Amino acid sequence: MRTMESNRLKTAHPALRAHVKSHLDWLNEEIAALEAEIRALLETLPEWKEKVVLLESIPGVGFITAITILVEMPELGRINRQQVAALAGLAPYNRDSGRKRGRRRIFGGRKRVRRVLYMAILSAKRFNPVIRAFFERLEARDKEFKVAMTACMRKLLTIMNAMLRDHKAWSPAP
Repeated sequence: MRTMESNRLKTAHPALRAHVKSHLDWLNEEIAALEAEIRALLETLPEWKEKVVLLESIPGVGFITAITILVEMPELGRINRQQVAALAGLAPYNRDSGRKRGRRRIFGGRKRVRRVLYMAILSAKRFNPVIRAFFERLEARDKEFKVAMTACMRKLLTIMNAMLRDHKAWSPAP
């Protein structure tokens, strides 16, 4: 909604700009208050705080991504990578029937996790050397943009799972 109002401010009639700006200011205050409330709650949960710190150590993963992943996937760190991908809806499945061989597609799973991972990948493919290299390899093999993004999302989720399982902060592969 904040983005919508920000876009609307750019195209609004001069007589309406003050109203849109006041709504945008209110939204910013509410978002800041909610984030402060989440941070205060996080202070009372030391186990979750440790997990958030681990996830935030990954370049491209911020506070909101880390919190959303932990809330939406409490199993993270306790199941294997195939199960994590399937729970998030990032595991490709065949669309085969009889002689028909369909394309592999992702579906189902937890869409909030996919949404937050998509935004994290947009940042990670710029600032995370592991994800950037992986994305560039996929591009070099002429993979479609969405296919490459989905593969990167799955890789990032697998990395998060391993980090929480091993209780280790981010360190790029040697």
